[in-house]
Amino acid sequence: MARIAHLSDVHFGAHDPQLVAAAEAWLVENRPDLVAISGDFTQRARVAQYREAGAFLDRLEAAGLETLGVPGNHDVPLYDVIRRFVRPLHRYRRYIDDDLCPWFESERLAVLGINTARSLTFKDGRIDREQMALIRERFRDVPEQRTRVLVTHHPLFAMPIGEEGGLTKVVGRHQDALAAVADAGVHLLLAGHFHRSFSGSARAMVKNAGPALVIQAGTATSTRLRAGEAQSFNLLTAHANDAVDLQVIEWDGAAFAGRDHARFGFDGEQWQPRPAPSPTAAG
Repeated sequence: MARIAHLSDVHFGAHDPQLVAAAEAWLVENRPDLVAISGDFTQRARVAQYREAGAFLDRLEAAGLETLGVPGNHDVPLYDVIRRFVRPLHRYRRYIDDDLCPWFESERLAVLGINTARSLTFKDGRIDREQMALIRERFRDVPEQRTRVLVTHHPLFAMPIGEEGGLTKVVGRHQDALAAVADAGVHLLLAGHFHRSFSGSARAMVKNAGPALVIQAGTATSTRLRAGEAQSFNLLTAHANDAVDLQVIEWDGAAFAGRDHARFGFDGEQWQPRPAPSPTAAG
């Protein structure tokens, strides 16, 4: 069994300090095997915002937690045009991680982060050929029993927009990226960007997507909310490569506490909902 706390869109610079402290306390108390943050560490990629985000990570790591993060579109300067195109992620490399495609491996997990943020787009993401090759290469020799996880800021699929109806845009080179994910045998696809929680089988969304479970996180600490959703993050428990529990840990006004709890099983073709486990003490 392995547990991943999946946070996203923490948006330092548009964050609530109370929620940052509460999220940090929850993580230190519950001690997941990995804290994965799927982008948008900052609101406008400013130095002060990066320093706050970096300090947050430093505190988690000082408490003995493993962390892995990827940049989001908000981590690329928007109004500083020269920096945006000449050194778009220089501050990210300085304060968060010099590696834009980080790797974490343990006895139960193999986790790869891929940077989908680009200077040329305001908010949309993209995966290039070199990154697709990296996805295939990194997972090629991973032992069978390890759960393979890919973390991106932008989801690889068109996501339902909720009450507004319709679907979101997909990343650039969408079909080629899905082929790389399928070839690599990725089990879990973690992303953020839209500040909404979501989970579902990739094959139920796109026929040739491969056998992955798609999991979206809401915003963990930002004040930039979508209608109907409080701040939240995900706790994933991988019992095996064909059995995963997902619990949404949501802000209730005083603390982060467990909300929705779902179980998924892989039937050989795609992930299917299973009877939910009994509530746990998490949160």
